[in-house]
Amino acid sequence: MLEQFQNLHAMIFHPDRIPVAIAALAVVAVIGMVIGPLAGNANPLLWRLMDMLFGPLARKLNNPDRSINELALRGFFLTIAGMGFALLLSRLAGSLAYEYPQWRLAETLMLCLTMSAGAVWFAQIRLIQAVESDKPIKGGFLAIARTTRSDMTQSDEYTMTRLGMALSARSFDKAVVGPILWFLIAGLPGAYLYAGLAALSWRFGKEGYSKGFGTMALTLEKLMGFIPNLFSAVFISVAGLFTPTGGMTRAMKALGPVKGHARYEEGGLPVTVMAYALDVSLGGPSRDLDGSAIQRNWAGPPNATARLNVKHLYRGLYLIFMAHILFLVSLLGAIVMSGQNWLDF
Repeated sequence: MLEQFQNLHAMIFHPDRIPVAIAALAVVAVIGMVIGPLAGNANPLLWRLMDMLFGPLARKLNNPDRSINELALRGFFLTIAGMGFALLLSRLAGSLAYEYPQWRLAETLMLCLTMSAGAVWFAQIRLIQAVESDKPIKGGFLAIARTTRSDMTQSDEYTMTRLGMALSARSFDKAVVGPILWFLIAGLPGAYLYAGLAALSWRFGKEGYSKGFGTMALTLEKLMGFIPNLFSAVFISVAGLFTPTGGMTRAMKALGPVKGHARYEEGGLPVTVMAYALDVSLGGPSRDLDGSAIQRNWAGPPNATARLNVKHLYRGLYLIFMAHILFLVSLLGAIVMSGQNWLDF
């Protein structure tokens, strides 16, 4: 029975990639907490590179006066170009990993470009400080605004708090679990392709309100991200068991059909189970940095409060930190179940 499980385990992904994934997660967690979000953006470096290259072109192509079909066609070609660029980068990253195989450091660093963890926690801590303080905290809301592409100039404190909490769940899904799972399955090409699509969806998808331009990126990212989205939600649900006043049972219920849920484009199951685990409402309307209205669903149990305060931020940060720990433990467990010795890697 164990041998059959190990064979299935090896068919799904290569066990020798697990230590690289563990090391990359540790690097982005520690370095992100020390340095914080670069230029006020806590997203992976690959996302920011995609934004710098394709953002100016997209601003010209995404003309709201054009028809939905024409915008969708333009978005299609931009998405294909972005995917090609991501795969080209993966080839370059693979070449570096091949040329410098010592301790697989190059491969680890190349995977780090698709991930983010500690920088998001740093942004959450700054948000907590800004909400707690009676005086303005420089950059307290900047990282949340840039990372979520949200216009906070007209947002109240409750909206900012909800955005910050939902960001931590979405980042765990899109910038940790997603790239690592695809790395385990398909190596650096898989991780880079997924991260590229996630970046395009973040930049142009507008959480499903792009009026056609971001439709292709959102669709392809959903195809690659559906399973990671479910995995992320399970880890967040179990983390509720270890979170003060958190609830694993009600979070697990949210994995099925519930009334208060976030659409996949709005964070999907991870945001929904976070809301249920903490008994709060997340989501709600806001505006992005381009001035577009984002009419998110309200995610959370019936009658849960949407007036979130600093206590909710602390609980949300603790919940997500525990989800990261559980994911790390699962990767270590995968090495044990593979039947191989750590030293063999």
